[in-house]
Parts: sequence; C-alpha cells; structure tokens
Amino acid sequence: MANILCFLLHFLVLSLLLCQTPQIEAKNNTGFSVQLIHKNSPNSPFFTKSLQAQTRDSNGPFSRVTSNNGDYLMKLSLGTPPVDMYGLVDTGSDLVWAQCAPCHGCYKQKNPMFQPQRSKTYQPIRCDSEQCDSIFGNSCNPKNKCFYSYSYADNSVTNGVLSKEAVTFSSTNGDPFVVNDIIFGCGHSNTGTFNENDMGMVGMGGGPLSLVSQIGNFYGKRRFSQCLVPFHTDPHISGTVSFGEASDVSGEGVVTTPLASEDGQTLYMVTLEGISVGDTFVPFNSSEMFSKGNIMIDSGTPATYIPQDFYNRLVEEVEAQISLLPATDDPDLGTQLCYRTERNLEGPILTAHFEGAHVQLTPTQTFIPPKDGVFCFAMAGADDGLYIFGNFAQSNILIGFDLDRKTVSFKPTDCTKQ
Repeated sequence: MANILCFLLHFLVLSLLLCQTPQIEAKNNTGFSVQLIHKNSPNSPFFTKSLQAQTRDSNGPFSRVTSNNGDYLMKLSLGTPPVDMYGLVDTGSDLVWAQCAPCHGCYKQKNPMFQPQRSKTYQPIRCDSEQCDSIFGNSCNPKNKCFYSYSYADNSVTNGVLSKEAVTFSSTNGDPFVVNDIIFGCGHSNTGTFNENDMGMVGMGGGPLSLVSQIGNFYGKRRFSQCLVPFHTDPHISGTVSFGEASDVSGEGVVTTPLASEDGQTLYMVTLEGISVGDTFVPFNSSEMFSKGNIMIDSGTPATYIPQDFYNRLVEEVEAQISLLPATDDPDLGTQLCYRTERNLEGPILTAHFEGAHVQLTPTQTFIPPKDGVFCFAMAGADDGLYIFGNFAQSNILIGFDLDRKTVSFKPTDCTKQ
C-alpha cells in the first residue's frame, strides 16, 4: 500500500479493528487452500504483456494473493455469477471489503469494481440487525441499510454498506468451493494509501467478522495457515493460505507459542523474549524483563517493528557479525542498516525467541533490496508501543493460527514448493 521504494525504505505501518458473524454453507468440510502470488506472476490479473515475455506460462493457481508492494493480494470471487476480487491479506484487521460501484471519492482501481446490483446473491444488512449493531461506526439510511466506517492505523478508511454475499474459492482438488452469506463491506467511499491493484481488504484477524471466524462457523474450528513466498521470488511461484483440515501444521520442526490475545480480539499477540544474532542473545528489553503479548503477527505490514532500544542493540550485534561495511553515503536509505551487495548477505542467522518457540530467520527473511545493489535490514525501531512481526520475516515459514486452541505454530518450509 504505497510506492514500493517508499514502502521498503520507510516501512509504513498498516492495520487494526473489530466485529460479527452469519450462517455459512459450503460444498464440503475437508478444507481448502488459496494461493499467494506475486503481482508480476502470469497468474495475476495485473500481469502485463511486457512481463509475459520475460516469464514462462504456468497452469495457474486456484485462488490468489499477490505480492503487492510488500503485501499479499488474495483472490476471492464475489457474487452470483462470481466476480474476481483481489484484496490485501491482513491478519491485523477483521473486515472483508471490496470497492463497489458506484464509488465516490475512491482511490483509483485498475480492475473493474464489484457491481452489487448484478449479483443474484447480494443482500445489504438491515440497520436493525445484530450484525449492524456489532460493527463500530455504523449508521442507518432511510432504506434501513447498515452503513459502516472502518479505519486503519495508517489513516486509510473504507465507508460503505455492510452486506452479505456468496464467496467462491478454488479448492485443492480443483472444484469450486462456495461459502454463502459471508458478511463483507461494500465500500462506496474508500481513501488512503491503497495501490491501484488493491480491490479491497481480506481481514484475517481474530474478531467475529474476519474471514477466518466466518468460515470457522462452518468447520466448527477457527483456524488457518499461511505460507508466504519471499518478496523477491520467481513470479511464476506462489504461496498458500489454507483453511479447515488443509491448514494443519504438523511434523518435524514444528514449534508452537501461545496466543496472548483474548478470544474475539482482532490482533494476534504473542510474546517475544528476544532475538539471537548467531549465538548472541539480545533480550527484548535491556532489563531482560518483558511483558506477555508484546508483539503482533501481522501479514499486512512488511517490516518488523520492535522497541527502539531493542532495535539499537540488535543492529549493533548484526553489524558486528557482518564483514561488509554499511552503506552510509546514500540519502535515500536514511538511517537503515544497509549494505552494497549484488546478492543477499551470507549471514548471520537470526533466531526469534517466542515463548516456547524458537524460529530461525535467514538473510532472505531479514534483509530486503529497496533498490538494485543494496540490501537493508528489514526491521525498524518504534516508540508507539505497537510492535509488529512483519511479513518479510514470515516468509518461508508455514504459520498456523489456531484461534480455538489459542496457539500459533511455525514450521520452516520452502513456500515456493507448496
């Protein structure tokens, strides 16, 4: 959500908020997956002919989430007949919404907007309903429609009509998977740091209105897993988001940490005790004391944000273990720790020490190239008290979120082969 260079250099923060649920029907209950793809993939709706000449054709994924300026776009098909919508996957918020026509004062969108009047299954939520009461910022109009206003930490806002609609996914066996009566926001006025490829948002948080919770009504289990490909990956290759039985994270190498969030809370808060650089442990706090639930896992934010003091101590140790001299003569790079190199760094390995779960991070997950010939540390210091384990660090890890058991599991995985 923003110019890519600006995004990667300054690490803007996205996301937040809450809500409620409906009755769900689906074709089966064995689980299904959706794929995460880069926007430059030939499987993406934003793939151009010039890019096509540079890449091989592929069979194409079932459902999509495109790497888009450091975020991932997930394909949902809304309505009857289904219309494809690509929304930012965000574990830091709940509401699923799409830009809907007519759209007044909306951000520019490359693909056609969803037209609710053309869908046989579209149904606005009534203002006197329980679902309308549950969403913050609701209001009524003379036709008894429930209007909503939903905002994010970066001051992006969506305004529109809270509605129900059929959502079609592609399943792992290739058959369409239809979930009826998903509550979503039909956004008629949307502003903020959105990219023209963004057609809305897919809230994957822990609140009642998130896609995870709504699908969980059908399965009886609120859980999902994600496997994100690294930011710079061959554009033919995609990762996955899985629901139901298909979301199981098990086998060798799995580690699990408890969720510190309250049931129904949007944010996935976990406890980070510190980060090791090689064999050197750097505690979260210099006093080596830390509070439970001190960092959130957010797929909607690229960088990892940690307390400024922690960041300073961590960078000092990272710098000490890298033989190259940092790049200090480029004003575009600001105060970030960056190195001039054509290929990513050889080391060091960082280990994120969550409560009961030690997760190794390679340079692919901790250094990113904001421009050619430069790799920068993909973490930043923050003083606002909201600390984030971002999606760069989450790549090449199969991460399972179990809202009922209140756990998050991690398994080292080559997500390019999922």
